[in-house]
Amino acid sequence: MKKTIKINFVSLGCSKNTVDSETLAGRLSKEGFSVEFNMERPSFDFVVINTCGFIDKAKEESINTILEFVQLRENLIEEKKKGFKIIVYGCLAQRYQEELKKSIKEVDFLAGIMSDDKIFDFILKNSPKPTLTIQNKDLSTEITKPITEQIYRRQLSTVKHYAYLKISEGCDRRCAFCAIPLIKGKHISRPIEDIVAEAQTLIKQGVKELILIAQDTSYYGLDLYKKRMLPELLKELIKTDIHWIRLQYSYPNQFPTEVLDLMKKSNKICHYLDMPLQHINNRILEAMNRNITSSEIVSLIDEIRSKVNDIAFRTTLIVGFPSETKEEFNELSDFVSKIKFDRMGAFTYSKEEGTKAGEMKDSVTPKEKQRRLDVLTDIQQEISFTLNQQKIGKTFETIIDRTEGEYFIGRTQYDSPEVDNEVLIAIKDFPDTKIGEFYNVLIKDATEFDLYGEVVG
Repeated sequence: MKKTIKINFVSLGCSKNTVDSETLAGRLSKEGFSVEFNMERPSFDFVVINTCGFIDKAKEESINTILEFVQLRENLIEEKKKGFKIIVYGCLAQRYQEELKKSIKEVDFLAGIMSDDKIFDFILKNSPKPTLTIQNKDLSTEITKPITEQIYRRQLSTVKHYAYLKISEGCDRRCAFCAIPLIKGKHISRPIEDIVAEAQTLIKQGVKELILIAQDTSYYGLDLYKKRMLPELLKELIKTDIHWIRLQYSYPNQFPTEVLDLMKKSNKICHYLDMPLQHINNRILEAMNRNITSSEIVSLIDEIRSKVNDIAFRTTLIVGFPSETKEEFNELSDFVSKIKFDRMGAFTYSKEEGTKAGEMKDSVTPKEKQRRLDVLTDIQQEISFTLNQQKIGKTFETIIDRTEGEYFIGRTQYDSPEVDNEVLIAIKDFPDTKIGEFYNVLIKDATEFDLYGEVVG
């Protein structure tokens, strides 16, 4: 009997990488390989590392992860145990392929983005044909016609009740600080029927929450249909048997506000919007090539909140952009204090080769960048605490994601997995609570980033 080949997937970076990893993992599973994500024991035959190359910290994490597996394999070989082959692909490998070939020669196979066929062929050539199992057969696709990028049923790395749904690839924006267009190429929208077909397959697998992602979800359809089609896509997804649809990675310039009308009409679309604004000062916005002004941003936020008054608005900001003065940063911090974002992420500027900002003098010192980041973080922490305190005594529909210590961990429609607030429910008080199910939860207490509740229905 032929041995089953084991493959360990490690997916780094954003949720778009997660989808890419799950797609390739599903294809390999369909062929009979045993595929897992982040296997704890080094008993695998291949490790496939999907890298991120967006900012310095992401690059460092990717390189360190590769080196950790190189060292692990060396340790196994020294102990006269079975080694494994190392496959590296994704954004970092796309952008720095030659450098990685020279600096980490221990990698067995190196490829960039959109390299599924090459990786698949490498694994097939370097392993005996595995024997298919009933479980593997069950992972075969239910989509009957070829679709863009998503020919194979994905093997989810997330918990089974939510999944990321990528609606496009690449980006036509040319933000001065961002290398994504250099790595991913131009924006390519997937046809609506293909996205809906994948959504239906995910729903059949047990997915109850679809999280729509792209480099810019608000741009969706402009290349394929010659108009922004996010509202039309949402109208089709609403027709499926899904419980929640969540929007991430929207761009403020020319945001299709019809989406807000759909949020109000359908209880399937979460009252949640992730829209990275990056800055508020007009000079910095122009230097960033964001194609929007401060007043336009404020007007858009007002419109969003007036149309969906309970919406959770999440944004991302950059501090220490080249030539950002203390006065310009103060304008940003005052903006955060005034607007009171429900969720906010902030990052220090990271110089990226090949970008317009990369040619500018990085004039803000690392120490000052960190100081500015700390200021924003402190402001947001106070805002989050105040907003969470206002939730005490209110009841929210909550999905349970997992257990952790003495608690069930859940989320409301106002929170995205891994990055936002969580709802904690004591296991000892509500032992019959089930992961992946929805409950009405009464909030009894709150901290800056956690809500504590009781199941009431």
